[in-house]
Amino acid sequence: MDPVRNPFAPGAGSRPPEFAGRDAILNDAEIAIKRALIGKQNRSQMLLGLRGVGKTVLLNKIEEMAENAGHVASFIEAPEGRPLSELLVPKLNHALRKLSLTEQAKAKTHQALRALRSFASAFKLSYGETTLSVDPEVGIADSGDLESDLPDLFIRVGEAAKAAGKAWTLLIDEVQYLRTKDLAALIVALHKISQKELPVLFFGAGLPQVAALSGDAKSYAERLFHYPAVGPLLPDDAKSAIRQPIEDEGESISDDALNEILFQTKCYPYFLQEWGYQCWNIAQGPRIDAADAKQAAEEATRRLDDGFFKVRFDRLTPKEREYVIAMAKLGPGPYRSSDIAEALGETHQSLGPRRSQIISKGMIYSPSHGDIAFTVPMFNDYLIRNFVDRPYRA
Repeated sequence: MDPVRNPFAPGAGSRPPEFAGRDAILNDAEIAIKRALIGKQNRSQMLLGLRGVGKTVLLNKIEEMAENAGHVASFIEAPEGRPLSELLVPKLNHALRKLSLTEQAKAKTHQALRALRSFASAFKLSYGETTLSVDPEVGIADSGDLESDLPDLFIRVGEAAKAAGKAWTLLIDEVQYLRTKDLAALIVALHKISQKELPVLFFGAGLPQVAALSGDAKSYAERLFHYPAVGPLLPDDAKSAIRQPIEDEGESISDDALNEILFQTKCYPYFLQEWGYQCWNIAQGPRIDAADAKQAAEEATRRLDDGFFKVRFDRLTPKEREYVIAMAKLGPGPYRSSDIAEALGETHQSLGPRRSQIISKGMIYSPSHGDIAFTVPMFNDYLIRNFVDRPYRA
């Protein structure tokens, strides 16, 4: 098949596998977006799932939906170690500049920009590409305490959006990387916004531990957030995610090939797209068959090992790599922390700091007390392929 027409290539324009079977999440988001514009409240949403399930793609789609509906949207990817205040200031500056274009919102936008100036000065932050040519508002968002100042700032932004007849949507990806005090401040700010019924929406995405992190930060987070689970696709949705783009190009795929792809990928969207891409490039005729799917597995696995898996493994220190390799040797998981300690010849307590550091890097999480699992699907297979037969030395 012609590689130029490959519908699974990045940016090819076909509906990505991440959207298959996600109608409920997108429908809920659409309702929340529309309700915000008429002054009706909805719970904030936090998409939770492992790597490769399409959380970021969904968050990007929700941002597009919000902007198309008339919202001003601010998208943030939270990197490790960066304070939330630093990430927010340039985004809020940009959002308020957009809102200021509406005549009836100019006064409220000016107030919000003054609050932003106060906030940025209190935390010694820059404003992005544009200088804030307004005076700070004394006593508003200027204490230097994020949990106190962020609600004041969000209220001013919400008031400006309401005056403009719009809504403001904040989207944060990789929420698990936010510092505990930053997550707590965000929760307090969203709670205040909800109480005042201002047109502000929040959509977050993160690894499964985010629900527990939110609850630890503020006990009422469970009432504030809805936590849609984003996991592997159901078999029928996975088949549709592969078959439909192929048929849209006038080609076909056999049921045996589809079953082989589902078996190899375990229905994870990122892997489905990679297998679909390779199958299309390998197939010689108008139909992808099981032999093509089996051959595609070799190339897809090589590319994943050299990219998707490797970049994550490379972030670990030698001792952390030793820990995750010991996990993989125990099987597919989840794993008891005590079993990992025994495999490494150490105590559960002595490994605690190492385990916590790997969790903080987003590589493992605790699905239940005393258990550990990988956040990256099939990561144990990667480790077995590349390191179990060639023991890793820290």
